[in-house]
Amino acid sequence: MSAVNGNTREVVRAAARWLALVESGAAGDSDLQRLAQWRASDVQHEQAWQKAMQLRQRFSQLPGELALAALDRPQASRRALLKQALAVAALLPTGWMLARQLPLETWTADVHTGVGERRQLALADGTYLELNTDSAVDIDLAARRLKLLRGEVAVTLPAGLGLAVELPFGQVAVSSGEACLRLFDEACQVSQVNGSATLQPLRGGALALQAGQQARLYAQGAGPVSTLDEWPLGWRDGVLRLEDRPLGDLLRELRRYRPGVLRWAPALEALRVTGTFRLDEPDRVLALLAASLPLQVQMRTRYWVTLAPRENRA
Repeated sequence: MSAVNGNTREVVRAAARWLALVESGAAGDSDLQRLAQWRASDVQHEQAWQKAMQLRQRFSQLPGELALAALDRPQASRRALLKQALAVAALLPTGWMLARQLPLETWTADVHTGVGERRQLALADGTYLELNTDSAVDIDLAARRLKLLRGEVAVTLPAGLGLAVELPFGQVAVSSGEACLRLFDEACQVSQVNGSATLQPLRGGALALQAGQQARLYAQGAGPVSTLDEWPLGWRDGVLRLEDRPLGDLLRELRRYRPGVLRWAPALEALRVTGTFRLDEPDRVLALLAASLPLQVQMRTRYWVTLAPRENRA
């Protein structure tokens, strides 16, 4: 193991411990001041903290329950349980982060965005890229090649120029027009807004995609082809426009744009929602939902939010 990698692991573990302490609710003013000093003392510390925040929103079952349960215990057992929560938190987020090579792969990407950040990039040959929240790409302009490492990217090509997008599951050759590609754990969603593309999985035959179509690329194959669902692509304008959609659809998208954990009761999943929601104000969107739907927002900390059915009081 190199000294650099070893140091990275130590920084990541420290960030995980700080995050667990903050989310436990046990951090005092002096703790927050020391955290601010730690973050400001080294750029790698700040990067580790931001990455820990991004990862934390995906840990719906991590030691949150353990740490939060400590708040209801007597002082002595509370301290013991909190210590246990911090120890677990220091290991699990770190292991997952290192397993996905985020400190090395994502931080060293040619272009990347944090949680809630979107970025536009015009390349020298006229290719236009848009990166969604929590995304990373490598660019090889000479080879007309892009590698999507994480998240989601929209590609708009100038006339006569194609682009190959490398993915963990294969390759997408965008021949013309505009395409959006979003990575999931097991596949990549390819949405062809206009123009055409060819999806080539690691194993299996190629699949042609035309304007107004979408399909998923898996390592073992591609498809099926379906009509383009445009509302998830509204992120390019900074909004999501929904017409009588399940609330769960909106919440699954919204939590990609705010740091921390966002949960909701299963009973809220099927509530219907219509409207235009700004992605740069996710907490305001939650407040609007609470004002218009039978739900309430419960904030344990800024980074731990739960939506629950509104209680009916006589």
